Amino acid sequence: MKIRMWKMKIMFARMKKKLPLSICILFFLGLQSSVFGQLIPNLKAHITYLASDSLHGRMTGSPDEKLAADYIIKQFVGAGITNAKGNHNAKKYLQAFHYSPKMDSTVTKVNGNNVVAFIDNKAANTIILGAHYDHLGWGLPAHSTYRGEPAIHNGADDNASGVATIIELAKLLKNSSLKNYNYVFIAFSGEELGLYGSKWFVEHPTLDLAKVDYMLNLDMVGRVDSNKLVVSGVGTSPSWNEAMKRITSSFHIKTTESGVGPSDHTSFYLKKIPVLHFFSGQHKDYHKPSDDENKINYKGMEDVVVYVAALIGELNSKPKIPFTKTKDDNNDNAPKFTVTLGVMPDYTFEGEGMRIDAVTDGKPASKAGLQDGDIVLQLGEIKVADMMSYMKALSQFKKGDASKVKVKRGSEIVVKDIQF
Repeated sequence: MKIRMWKMKIMFARMKKKLPLSICILFFLGLQSSVFGQLIPNLKAHITYLASDSLHGRMTGSPDEKLAADYIIKQFVGAGITNAKGNHNAKKYLQAFHYSPKMDSTVTKVNGNNVVAFIDNKAANTIILGAHYDHLGWGLPAHSTYRGEPAIHNGADDNASGVATIIELAKLLKNSSLKNYNYVFIAFSGEELGLYGSKWFVEHPTLDLAKVDYMLNLDMVGRVDSNKLVVSGVGTSPSWNEAMKRITSSFHIKTTESGVGPSDHTSFYLKKIPVLHFFSGQHKDYHKPSDDENKINYKGMEDVVVYVAALIGELNSKPKIPFTKTKDDNNDNAPKFTVTLGVMPDYTFEGEGMRIDAVTDGKPASKAGLQDGDIVLQLGEIKVADMMSYMKALSQFKKGDASKVKVKRGSEIVVKDIQF
């Protein structure tokens, strides 16, 4: 038996050098080629429905949230994936929660639902894959970056893309040979207003969190550009970098260490569970009505599914991975600022400075004449080398202050007056 496994590993290693990763994963997971042949059509079908105008932006606590949850449950049932009780009772997939956010200066009680599905392989430990399915409805002033008349915020990338991805990963894992772990799939609600669904889950878990090996969070993976993928949380376990180095893919991966970020993996990290957050990058349609299905890069999404499946496969034969507290947990060391430039940073940018992915209308950067693609090199007296120095620069200003901003625009250096 040992000789046979040794030969299989050699064969797989040779395949990785010659064949696309998706073909290697078919071999490694014991799947049929027809499984991958349906990935893109299925991903498109999920996002087309979840990001349609008929769901009015999937606001937590709305009838549209229920329609989205019903769709997700139907996908799990159709794939033979049960609820936490081990059956296909649709109501038992739902985990109800409530919270009281402050919206438009009014505190309102909101009732939401997480969708929780389970593959029970009778294993000792479990892997959690999550993605939030709520979005901004018709747009909330405190959260939308759009300033026009009320309009439906469909959230195709944010985060119908993540939900579509975990649905397809659930199908792959259900039919794969990876049986050393159980799998829990969670579609969270309440993320947009404060990670409420994931916070509720970790405080009221449907399984023993001590037996969770790790949590993978898919949030905004639908706009892969130039094969760039951001993977955050690699510092939460020494096993992450080791496993990722063994996976061959076309992605240019940018990693960050911290387990804390503006998405649901944070809730699990704070319970001392290793986490990763997969993210294809910021864009000018973020939190706007223009985040629509027709802008999704489905081939890029397919590559994300394959990459995450490869990572799970790489760790399948390993023991439960250790947790590491990341260096930047102490928020006292982080720069605190009270003003905004009004831009969306390009988190995949690796050059010197802070590259602007999109400029928000009506904000200081827009009024100063900054443009999408400008690279901020200096703000006031502080040189900007990266995101941390950019935040440090912002922390020097208060509302009403005036200064200058130096940017690189193509091959030209441009200096603009700016007022916060």
